Amino acid sequence: MNSVHFTSGMGEHAAVITRVAERQWHAVEDDRTVGRGYASRRPDGRTFLSIDAWHGAVFDQLADAMLADLPTPLYTVVDEADLDLTSHWERVGFTTRRREWEYLVPTDPRVTGLGSVLPPSGVTIVAVGEAEESPLRTLDRVVRDEVEATVGWQEMPAEVLPRPDGDTLVDPSKYAVAAQSGEYVGLIRVVRVTRQPRIGLIAVRRDRHRRGIARALLAHVLGSLHRCGIATASAEVTESNGAAMALFEGVGARRASSNLEFVLR
Repeated sequence: MNSVHFTSGMGEHAAVITRVAERQWHAVEDDRTVGRGYASRRPDGRTFLSIDAWHGAVFDQLADAMLADLPTPLYTVVDEADLDLTSHWERVGFTTRRREWEYLVPTDPRVTGLGSVLPPSGVTIVAVGEAEESPLRTLDRVVRDEVEATVGWQEMPAEVLPRPDGDTLVDPSKYAVAAQSGEYVGLIRVVRVTRQPRIGLIAVRRDRHRRGIARALLAHVLGSLHRCGIATASAEVTESNGAAMALFEGVGARRASSNLEFVLR
């Protein structure tokens, strides 16, 4: 692949940047690999970058090489608490596109206050892994179209972004649903990750909003996790999604960290 010699402009670190694969770059200094850069294309077509470098100057050299090779827009995600990494991306031209909060969500109904929450009249909850695939896919398509018509599906968590064929429902076994009048009207996605499950998505059809369906789905899932001996779950919520933040904070969830999604246009 192509090799380009960059200097830091500080006279301290000068590395040879080599594009070693279609989406991978290496920085070599004195026969040592001192940095690596990666570009990954997400299912929605957006390209996200990551750089791991020994020195800030090497970070800049890798970034310069990658940005010269790749078309914009480009994206990256950074832990907001990592001030050094945040400043590196800002220095090469990236700006904040959105903030996503990670919540720790208690499961104990005595803490959440959800122990007495029942589904609205006529609504039943189908447990995780028991939903029928065809009506679940139908609901997923309805929800996706509604989101796309408002804030846009790119505001959804990366794990539920559409694949090239447009499918956003990768694994039906991870969903619990709310059913009413023979159709599915709400869903919640739960991913079992080591000891702390993650709630990846809660969505209710627009014509069934403000009826308590989302709260009932959350009560069902958290109660099930509590009965399995799991004390907390995690959830990621975009800062602009006030309804979701209110839902989680209303059951005692607390903010644990935040990620920033940066963009270079």
